[in-house]
Amino acid sequence: MAPLPEGANACPTCGFKLLGKTQAFKPIASDAQASASSPIFDEARLRIVRGPQVGNVFRLAADVITIGRSPQCDIFLNDMTVSRSHAEIRRVNGVFHIVDLDSFNGLWVNNRNVRETRLYDGDVIQIGTFSLAFSPMDPTR
Repeated sequence: MAPLPEGANACPTCGFKLLGKTQAFKPIASDAQASASSPIFDEARLRIVRGPQVGNVFRLAADVITIGRSPQCDIFLNDMTVSRSHAEIRRVNGVFHIVDLDSFNGLWVNNRNVRETRLYDGDVIQIGTFSLAFSPMDPTR
Protein backbone atom coordinates (compact mmCIF):
# COMPACT_ATOMS: atom_id res chain seq x y z
CA MET A 1 0.00 0.00 0.00
CA ALA A 2 1.11 3.54 -0.73
CA PRO A 3 1.65 5.99 2.16
CA LEU A 4 -1.31 8.14 3.10
CA PRO A 5 -1.25 11.67 1.72
CA GLU A 6 -0.35 14.35 4.28
CA GLY A 7 -3.50 15.69 5.92
CA ALA A 8 -5.63 12.61 5.14
CA ASN A 9 -8.71 12.41 7.39
CA ALA A 10 -9.63 8.77 6.69
CA CYS A 11 -8.17 5.53 5.41
CA PRO A 12 -8.86 5.38 1.65
CA THR A 13 -9.33 1.59 1.84
CA CYS A 14 -11.66 1.11 4.81
CA GLY A 15 -12.81 4.67 5.56
CA PHE A 16 -11.63 4.54 9.21
CA LYS A 17 -11.47 8.09 10.58
CA LEU A 18 -7.94 9.14 11.55
CA LEU A 19 -7.44 11.31 14.60
CA GLY A 20 -5.45 14.54 14.04
CA LYS A 21 -1.79 15.13 14.80
CA THR A 22 0.44 13.44 17.34
CA GLN A 23 0.09 14.92 20.83
CA ALA A 24 2.44 14.78 23.82
CA PHE A 25 1.73 12.52 26.82
CA LYS A 26 3.24 11.60 30.18
CA PRO A 27 4.24 7.95 30.79
CA ILE A 28 2.09 5.81 33.06
CA ALA A 29 3.79 4.10 36.01
CA SER A 30 3.92 0.30 35.85
CA ASP A 31 5.02 -2.38 38.30
CA ALA A 32 6.29 -4.75 35.57
CA GLN A 33 9.73 -6.28 35.96
CA ALA A 34 11.73 -7.94 33.18
CA SER A 35 12.82 -11.49 33.85
CA ALA A 36 16.53 -12.31 33.82
CA SER A 37 16.20 -14.95 31.13
CA SER A 38 13.74 -15.77 28.42
CA PRO A 39 13.37 -18.87 26.28
CA ILE A 40 13.25 -18.66 22.50
CA PHE A 41 9.78 -18.59 20.90
CA ASP A 42 8.42 -18.48 17.36
CA GLU A 43 5.39 -16.39 18.31
CA ALA A 44 4.33 -13.93 20.94
CA ARG A 45 1.44 -11.60 21.61
CA LEU A 46 0.73 -8.09 22.81
CA ARG A 47 -2.36 -7.39 24.90
CA ILE A 48 -3.59 -3.85 25.49
CA VAL A 49 -3.82 -3.50 29.28
CA ARG A 50 -4.40 0.25 29.53
CA GLY A 51 -5.76 2.91 27.21
CA PRO A 52 -8.10 2.83 24.23
CA GLN A 53 -8.97 -0.67 22.96
CA VAL A 54 -8.12 -2.33 26.31
CA GLY A 55 -8.31 -6.11 26.04
CA ASN A 56 -7.37 -6.32 22.35
CA VAL A 57 -4.72 -8.96 21.64
CA PHE A 58 -2.28 -8.90 18.72
CA ARG A 59 -0.46 -12.04 17.57
CA LEU A 60 3.20 -11.49 16.70
CA ALA A 61 3.92 -14.20 14.12
CA ALA A 62 5.92 -12.28 11.47
CA ASP A 63 9.61 -11.36 11.62
CA VAL A 64 8.76 -7.63 11.56
CA ILE A 65 5.59 -6.09 13.03
CA THR A 66 4.94 -2.36 12.57
CA ILE A 67 3.07 -0.36 15.22
CA GLY A 68 1.61 3.10 14.73
CA ARG A 69 -1.31 5.41 14.06
CA SER A 70 -1.26 4.70 10.32
CA PRO A 71 -3.87 2.11 9.27
CA GLN A 72 -1.09 0.60 7.17
CA CYS A 73 0.72 -0.59 10.31
CA ASP A 74 0.32 -4.21 11.39
CA ILE A 75 -0.82 -2.97 14.81
CA PHE A 76 -3.00 0.11 14.30
CA LEU A 77 -3.24 2.28 17.44
CA ASN A 78 -5.55 5.13 16.48
CA ASP A 79 -4.72 7.80 19.04
CA MET A 80 -3.06 11.19 18.62
CA THR A 81 -0.34 10.32 21.16
CA VAL A 82 0.93 7.61 18.78
CA SER A 83 3.13 8.50 15.79
CA ARG A 84 2.07 7.24 12.34
CA SER A 85 5.07 4.88 12.32
CA HIS A 86 5.91 4.60 16.00
CA ALA A 87 7.78 1.32 16.54
CA GLU A 88 8.68 -2.09 15.14
CA ILE A 89 8.89 -5.45 16.82
CA ARG A 90 11.58 -7.60 15.21
CA ARG A 91 11.99 -11.34 15.71
CA VAL A 92 15.43 -12.80 15.05
CA ASN A 93 16.10 -16.46 15.90
CA GLY A 94 13.16 -16.56 18.31
CA VAL A 95 14.20 -13.43 20.20
CA PHE A 96 11.90 -10.39 20.09
CA HIS A 97 13.19 -6.80 20.12
CA ILE A 98 11.25 -3.56 19.93
CA VAL A 99 12.67 -0.49 18.16
CA ASP A 100 11.53 3.14 18.32
CA LEU A 101 11.13 4.60 14.81
CA ASP A 102 11.98 8.18 15.87
CA SER A 103 8.51 8.65 17.34
CA PHE A 104 7.41 11.98 18.82
CA ASN A 105 6.60 10.63 22.32
CA GLY A 106 9.21 7.90 22.43
CA LEU A 107 9.00 4.25 23.36
CA TRP A 108 8.78 3.10 26.98
CA VAL A 109 9.40 -0.43 28.28
CA ASN A 110 8.86 -1.04 31.99
CA ASN A 111 8.88 2.74 32.64
CA ARG A 112 12.21 3.27 30.85
CA ASN A 113 12.50 5.33 27.69
CA VAL A 114 14.31 3.11 25.16
CA ARG A 115 15.48 3.33 21.57
CA GLU A 116 15.72 -0.46 21.21
CA THR A 117 15.48 -3.33 23.68
CA ARG A 118 14.93 -7.06 23.92
CA LEU A 119 11.46 -8.08 25.09
CA TYR A 120 10.90 -10.52 27.95
CA ASP A 121 7.74 -12.20 29.22
CA GLY A 122 5.71 -9.70 31.23
CA ASP A 123 7.34 -6.55 29.83
CA VAL A 124 4.95 -3.60 29.60
CA ILE A 125 5.38 -1.45 26.51
CA GLN A 126 3.96 2.05 26.49
CA ILE A 127 3.22 3.68 23.16
CA GLY A 128 1.35 6.94 23.62
CA THR A 129 -1.59 6.33 25.96
CA PHE A 130 -1.51 2.57 25.24
CA SER A 131 0.11 0.08 27.62
CA LEU A 132 0.69 -3.33 26.05
CA ALA A 133 1.81 -6.49 27.86
CA PHE A 134 4.25 -8.72 25.97
CA SER A 135 4.05 -12.49 26.36
CA PRO A 136 5.64 -15.27 24.32
CA MET A 137 3.29 -18.00 23.09
CA ASP A 138 4.14 -21.57 24.01
CA PRO A 139 4.23 -23.51 20.71
CA THR A 140 2.92 -26.64 22.48
CA ARG A 141 -0.38 -24.92 23.37
